[in-house]
Amino acid sequence: MKLTKYPGNPILKPNPRNKWESLVVCNPGAWYEDGKFYMLYRAAGADEEHVIRLGLAESEDGFNFRRVSDRPVFEPIRDNFDGGGVEDPRIVKFDDSYYVTYAFRPYPPGQYWKFSHDVVKVPKNTGENAPMYIRLNLGGTALASTRDFRTWKRFGRITCPCLDDRDVILFPEKINGKFVLMHRPKQYVGGTFGVKYPSIWLKFSDDILCWEDKESHLLLAGRENTWEEKLGGSAPPLKTDKGWLMLYHGVEDEGLGYYRVGCLLLDLENPLHILGKTPDYILEPEFDYEIEGYYKGCVFPTGNVIKDGTLYVYYGGADKYVGVATAEVDELVEYLLAHPYKNGER
Repeated sequence: MKLTKYPGNPILKPNPRNKWESLVVCNPGAWYEDGKFYMLYRAAGADEEHVIRLGLAESEDGFNFRRVSDRPVFEPIRDNFDGGGVEDPRIVKFDDSYYVTYAFRPYPPGQYWKFSHDVVKVPKNTGENAPMYIRLNLGGTALASTRDFRTWKRFGRITCPCLDDRDVILFPEKINGKFVLMHRPKQYVGGTFGVKYPSIWLKFSDDILCWEDKESHLLLAGRENTWEEKLGGSAPPLKTDKGWLMLYHGVEDEGLGYYRVGCLLLDLENPLHILGKTPDYILEPEFDYEIEGYYKGCVFPTGNVIKDGTLYVYYGGADKYVGVATAEVDELVEYLLAHPYKNGER
């Protein structure tokens, strides 16, 4: 089972006419409604600080997107908690509002591909008593809402300021009256947590903004010496009549290797119960736009939608481009059910 890549990929490239998106466009959130696809994409220019913003593009067919503005639709606010950059949006909808989780840093990360793995720029002279997330320029996750993808209400961080906690994604519906959130705290490793590598965890809450005091439950841990050692959630789970379709990414070689994509089918009433799991990856870097960029060898989905029985998966390629791949939903679900997962072997 493999997703089918659109032959016209990449569907969005850096735009040299706009400084803020002249170097990078990748990792888009996606939504489909009333005959239109919306893509909220990560963008950056050639500045050494590498400030990251979000742009907006729209499409009628899911493949051919047009930018809606020469300006970002969402960007960091200087001296705010997210003043260093906003990135990797994941979109869900409750009532009449779209809720978007997004990763942020207090300071721009710098052109990270020029540094050692997992290293970003840190501010100077913060003082030894400054908060850890300031001193280390930690990545966190925040929540914002919008009704038109142009005007926004920022609710602030929803992750602990002492953790690097990204790949934070809301389920698009309450389950048994609770909001459900997926996250990947990088520090949740070792004997206390029962996992060797960063893993995928779920939380449950009565309030869409209240998460820090909620217990984390392990959903899926990495497998040593495989393509999925280090894990993270990819895009918001999608509801089918057989379960929640949930894409995730895996990285080999202790986080240094290629990024690939697998899929889970979760129980509709208990998302901690995995009904099926793809035995191998269903998307991997193959083409230049997925290999030759600012992370060499990376497919990183952050958006997916279902339209007329087809799954559209929107992903960043090599931290530089946007691509799309598709699958028939029924075919993917049946494949997952044919490969049941032994819960408890996480």
